Amino acid sequence: MELQLQSYSLPLTTIFLILFSLFCWLVKQSRSAKKTSHQNLPPGPCKLPIVGNLHNLVGSLPHHALRKLSRKHGPLMHLQLGEVSAVIVSSPRKAREITKTHDLSFAHRPQILVSEFLNYGGTGIAFSPYGEYWRQMRKVCTVELLSTKRVRSFSSIREEEVWKLVVSILSSAGLINLTEKVFSLTSSITCRVAFANKFRDRDAFVSLVEEAISLAGGFDLADLFPSNKFLQMTSRMRATLEKTHRMIDGILENVILEHKEDRIVAKDKDENLEPREEDLVDVLLRLQQSGSLDVSFTTDNLKAVILDIFAGGTGTSSTIVEWAMAEMMKNPRVMKKAQSEVRKFYHGNKGLIHESDIDKLRYLKLVIKETMRLHPPLPLLVPRECREACKVDGYEIPLKTKVIVNAWAIGRDPEYWDDAESFVPERFDGSSIEYKGTDFEYIPFGAGRRMCPGIAFGVANVELPLANLLYHFNWELPNGMKPENMDMTEAFGATAIGVQLVALGPSSKLHRFALDQVHVLELHINNLHLEVSTLLPFLPLSGKYTSIRALIALLLA
Repeated sequence: MELQLQSYSLPLTTIFLILFSLFCWLVKQSRSAKKTSHQNLPPGPCKLPIVGNLHNLVGSLPHHALRKLSRKHGPLMHLQLGEVSAVIVSSPRKAREITKTHDLSFAHRPQILVSEFLNYGGTGIAFSPYGEYWRQMRKVCTVELLSTKRVRSFSSIREEEVWKLVVSILSSAGLINLTEKVFSLTSSITCRVAFANKFRDRDAFVSLVEEAISLAGGFDLADLFPSNKFLQMTSRMRATLEKTHRMIDGILENVILEHKEDRIVAKDKDENLEPREEDLVDVLLRLQQSGSLDVSFTTDNLKAVILDIFAGGTGTSSTIVEWAMAEMMKNPRVMKKAQSEVRKFYHGNKGLIHESDIDKLRYLKLVIKETMRLHPPLPLLVPRECREACKVDGYEIPLKTKVIVNAWAIGRDPEYWDDAESFVPERFDGSSIEYKGTDFEYIPFGAGRRMCPGIAFGVANVELPLANLLYHFNWELPNGMKPENMDMTEAFGATAIGVQLVALGPSSKLHRFALDQVHVLELHINNLHLEVSTLLPFLPLSGKYTSIRALIALLLA
């Protein structure tokens, strides 16, 4: 009996400590609830003890559940998510209040596990707290990294990678997993832009970033109960994030060391890196070594910025392309009109549509805008945090309140959009509404100080792939499926990606413009004679030779 008591003493003690900790936490929560109950918070559903309103979000996607709740409780709604006080914004007028009228008050970002590990303590661009460091990083992004001029300088990279996509689809038999191919395209573009061609660990890095994006789309109890040390220590997401962070960090460390060595070699040879030759890591190293920034900029900070750009540029663009293709398959009238426009302008062209020609495709741009209205890449944007207590429409918003803007609901608001749930690109024809954060009924990239700084880069990675997918292929649904039977269900995640249209197949008859007679091209590469007979109809005979470069890269891979 004595041995039995000793053997059970540790578990009993542990249980007692857990129960005592829970009791103390409940007392603390009760006092906190009494304190907030006297505040004039925005209206919201009834709250349960401990969990608050978490039960209201069970059973559907967050942006769907929040729109349903806002229809009952109003466009400025208060929810208690565990310990976290949150305000949900679901109308253009309220979005204007938050992102313009009171923009400075809501300029912070909440610190969560994902930003702690994958954003190096929130030192990137998306998750860094408002302050001088964030201002400097945003300036670096908009002026140096993703300015309109620099984004244009990446056009040859985009064209080569898009041509590889076209060739890859041509060489695939049967159904095409467009989701995988487009994600591979955008990740390849971003890899080359960020790291140039010298990147041995590309596949491993892309896979890790894909996992990171998936993790960012979820939530963890530790984020909802930040004061609970037990949850902080036992979080399974924390363990996964730590592992993912270590692997990503190791790859980025090697990339940075290689770039530093290259810069030393170039300096020893008295060679200057021209701006057009710089990748994004080169730019950041130049700024770091020049001391031109007004804030400390460590190697970890550099990694955080690069990872921000990579995650944002890859997931966002691929999501928009996939949704656009899905909506056009669902709406054959739109598909026919978009393809007719592309093929009319490029009649007789056997190769790639070049980026310089995209501005001619007026209807394609309308399709992209309508896609982002119905399917913003981040339906709930990136949450903000109140950095000082303030009032919005007479309601008190306490310090550190999390603010979630439901861009998905705003883009479908029937007060601002006719036939709001239908895919009608023509609604933007002749309209001055843009996605640059000044029209609050349409904010797929956010608005105000914290809106996405990489819009030009993201949109460029959407327009060129879509134009070429429409030009080179006729698309069919698999297994004889009819458009009205398509499942447009979203999957849970940060980008709401996962339209269950996983496999789209190119028509058995490719467009006649791409089916000219087969030529045999002799390419002499390092005295190697290559005879290529199947892909040549799609190679331009003149121009920028983008397609030839891409084909050579494929053959030598």
